Amino acid sequence: MILDQGGRPQYEYALNVVEAGNASEKEARRNCFVAEIGTDIILDPSILDTYHLEGWKRVHYDLLVACAAVEFLDRRCRRRVGRRSRSFKVNLPVVEPDAWQQPKVHDSLQGTLNHLTGDDWRFSFNPAFGLPGNGTYQRMLPLICNKQFVIAYSEGLDSRCVSGMFDKDDSAVRVRLTKSKQSIKEGEQPFDQIPFRVRVDSPQECSLQSRGFKFAAIAAIAAQLSNLTRVIVPESGQDALGPVLLPLHNMYPDYRNHPTFFRMMEGFIAALLGYSVIYEQPRLWHTKGETIREYLAQPEMRRESVLNTRSCWQQRWNARLNGKLRQCGLCAACLLRRMSLHAADVDEPANTYVFGDLRAPSYEDAIPKAGGLRLSRSMLEYGVVGARHLQRLAAMAKCTETELRPHVFQIAEAIGLSEQEASRALRALLLNHATEWSNFECAQGPQSFVRSWTEGRRHD
Repeated sequence: MILDQGGRPQYEYALNVVEAGNASEKEARRNCFVAEIGTDIILDPSILDTYHLEGWKRVHYDLLVACAAVEFLDRRCRRRVGRRSRSFKVNLPVVEPDAWQQPKVHDSLQGTLNHLTGDDWRFSFNPAFGLPGNGTYQRMLPLICNKQFVIAYSEGLDSRCVSGMFDKDDSAVRVRLTKSKQSIKEGEQPFDQIPFRVRVDSPQECSLQSRGFKFAAIAAIAAQLSNLTRVIVPESGQDALGPVLLPLHNMYPDYRNHPTFFRMMEGFIAALLGYSVIYEQPRLWHTKGETIREYLAQPEMRRESVLNTRSCWQQRWNARLNGKLRQCGLCAACLLRRMSLHAADVDEPANTYVFGDLRAPSYEDAIPKAGGLRLSRSMLEYGVVGARHLQRLAAMAKCTETELRPHVFQIAEAIGLSEQEASRALRALLLNHATEWSNFECAQGPQSFVRSWTEGRRHD
């Protein structure tokens, strides 16, 4: 606990980010952490090489360090039961202190993170003595003029489908949101990996809502380096709005794909980088099932292209069967995936999921009898919570205008619609989701254990 001069608590947690070689600055004080660049925050030179393009600015390096610092604290500090918010104080060494110490930058950064995570973030900046190295850079941005937008690209269904729908004539700069290196095809943009890693001893928190800040910041850097202003966010309506419409019990709403977060992020990027970036959400009013159908309706699109994607939230060690990585099939992300593929009339191979048979009368009957599955209690809890979340989201289609109005007002203001237009669009999204969920649930049969969960019967 950090105290002010009067001995009163000032911040719940503090983080000092120090430059490489300054590990001696680490303090042995409770709830006061030190992250050393090069040890705890690792900006991998081989990854940074792919970002070192004409137009690369030192403030971009600072922004990556800031993203890593936010991730470090968010992972290290557990949210207390019954309390939504934490209070943080972050001290950062920056190469461009004049840029960061501007009041509009400081205030915009804090406001954006406060809104995203529900915590109280405060920052101070001091000049960095070391400068990011130049090194030898082997891959440069190809001089291609047909690029039109940046898109955050992952292994997910929305990412695959939206990229395929909007990337006409290779017009997209794909920013891969992965920690592991991926191969780059000839002519592709070299934004192939998140350019830093964060090492946290004994991580305490798994919600990690701050990831939205990291992904949005990296996409903005890629946009500026590519001389583009459009960043396409691929998430469909259930992923973008659902976590705010129905936050988990006692949890702060998850705004990482919500329009209000992106408007605030645009303001922060403009203040810090002096560059205008617009985050577009073309599938905001569409279900994931509609997105898949529209993608597959394009000429020469094969259904196999959506099967080689991953949606599961479970840890990789927790979803292996017979030594092979699978998706769990029960978490909210897996259930939404399965519902959406069902809505798009796409059948998946039987071995896609650990729990492939949702028609079983009980959870125990669905457990694979062999294969060395490391079953955890969390997998069951994820399933119950996920099924009930999708059911409750479907039930919101019957909400009155008064009940939906706070959400409608927030969304309408963020995307520049009238309340009437936003209300109609939100109602249509909820109705389409309700139809898809009902059809999916019925397809599992009346004895399905998933149906018992949504009807309120206890999973045990």
